[in-house]
Amino acid sequence: MTKISSFVLGAACGIVAYNLVKTPAFKKACASVVGKGLQLKDEAVAFAESLKEDAQDILAEAKHQNATNA
Repeated sequence: MTKISSFVLGAACGIVAYNLVKTPAFKKACASVVGKGLQLKDEAVAFAESLKEDAQDILAEAKHQNATNA
């Protein structure tokens, strides 16, 4: 493949990508994907917070048992 044909192919791909990005359907699909990603992040944060609270409860119980056994 020559340099000129590579340039032409790259330019054509760039034009197609530019036109694709401008379509309302593509924008809607991207917004949907980003929305699902944000929802997943929020769920992961809630799960991590739940694990943290459980670990703190276990630690508090262990400290209480050590205090009563001592």
